[in-house]
Amino acid sequence: MPLRKLLAAIVLFLATAAAAQSPQPVPQFRTVGDARQLFVNNHPFLILGGELANSSSSSLRYMQPIWPRLKLLNLNTVLVPISWEMIEPEEGRFDFAVTDGLLEGARRNGLHIVALWFGSWKNSMSSYVPAWVKRDERRFPRAQAADGTTLEMLSAFSLANEDADARAFAALMRHLRQVDPQRTVLMVQVENEIGMIPSARDHSELSNAAFAKQVPTVLVPKGKAGGTWAQVFGSDADERFMAWNDARYTERVAAAGKAEYPLPMYVNAALAQRGALAGQYPSGGPLPHLFDIWRAGAPSIDMLSPDIYFPNFVEWARKYAVPGNPLFVPEASRAGQEEESSNAFFAFGALNAIGFSPFSIDSISTEGQPLGQAYAMLGGMTQLIVQAQQRGTIRGFRPPVAFNGTIDETPAAATLGGHRFNVSFIDPWTPRDQQHIASHGGLVLQCGPDEFLFAGSGITITFAPADGAGYDGIESAWEGRFEQGQWKPRRLLNGDETHQGRHVRLPPDRFSIQRVRLYRYH
Repeated sequence: MPLRKLLAAIVLFLATAAAAQSPQPVPQFRTVGDARQLFVNNHPFLILGGELANSSSSSLRYMQPIWPRLKLLNLNTVLVPISWEMIEPEEGRFDFAVTDGLLEGARRNGLHIVALWFGSWKNSMSSYVPAWVKRDERRFPRAQAADGTTLEMLSAFSLANEDADARAFAALMRHLRQVDPQRTVLMVQVENEIGMIPSARDHSELSNAAFAKQVPTVLVPKGKAGGTWAQVFGSDADERFMAWNDARYTERVAAAGKAEYPLPMYVNAALAQRGALAGQYPSGGPLPHLFDIWRAGAPSIDMLSPDIYFPNFVEWARKYAVPGNPLFVPEASRAGQEEESSNAFFAFGALNAIGFSPFSIDSISTEGQPLGQAYAMLGGMTQLIVQAQQRGTIRGFRPPVAFNGTIDETPAAATLGGHRFNVSFIDPWTPRDQQHIASHGGLVLQCGPDEFLFAGSGITITFAPADGAGYDGIESAWEGRFEQGQWKPRRLLNGDETHQGRHVRLPPDRFSIQRVRLYRYH
């Protein structure tokens, strides 16, 4: 071989080897068409997730039998708590042995991780801070209730609290950058369900001093002059004050971490019961009525996310699916509840969600789980779903449920690809007392001219031309499934299963997919 060709071959070999060893791109958010999406290795990614119970990830031995079960449930991502007390048991001495073991367990089972930083606050309280922080109340001051009671909650107004948390979080992010070129970790949650309780604001000496100062200019409503928080905001002053200061504290922690490793970061919210007052729920958290403050105060946070434990999932999810804020539901009630599957279909289909994750995923069995079946179906359709989100050619359905548990059984309607779809949540062929209506739901996406995929369970769809001219008929309806992203047709359902061409029915006793081609006649 001529020397020039030999050198060229060597250069190509070295370049190929270097590329193989180089880390994958850092996960990031991108806006494509109608959707704000999470990109992993330069491809849009849907998180089919589950969050571990709070203490599960503190023991690698405890986790050992759990990892394979998560894979059997068809998750692609697990939300894993990483607590401050575990990684910095002594000030300035970091121990990442458990963190590294969690990464290895996830990789061994083909799973990604969303890391949950239990730093200064977890469910508003400070129970996951290290012992050296807990025992030094003078250096690391606590919040106080309105009656002066000292709480097991670090004050957001202490620079020492903030600095210690930020240093620990930066150390964690630096370590992840060094040990995770595979990008096992996709995102990081900064703190957990931040907010003041049982009072609307912290009444410690540090907080009271801050409350008496001028309101930050960025928060002063139009037409109002400066002044104290109470003078500017009146009855909303306490909660808006806490929101601003919680956001600024979180910003400094998040910014310190991003300076080390710029993974996407989000904060999660504990939601408020209807009629509850600030302090009866965690006051000042990233709730919809405080979005403006959190966005101004914490620009390093990429996303505000709801932990939805109330029945009115549809209502809360819509409040977080707003421009500039992709929907991610890190805690969708407890795993194992039947309605979680319909919530997932609705979130991905109706609200362009990037991910969905029920809580305590390690507490359920792998046998016959609706969520596992739904995730298997959604996983096979991921490429089509993310493309349809970008194009605006996807719709999602589930019956809305009120806060008191009342189910709205009114059929849903949607227009797509020149056709109007009417979606009923009551199965016509199953006795009413054998139906769990709240668990019914699905999605439709357009995959070609007059061609649609219907996926889900317990919904019946009829159709008509969107312009009202003529009628829609079923040219073909193939039941099938996706295997490694490829459509595999099974049965042609052009008889009884479509009620002689009258509708598409996804039975309530299982999850199914039908690929349907419509035609028009007059």
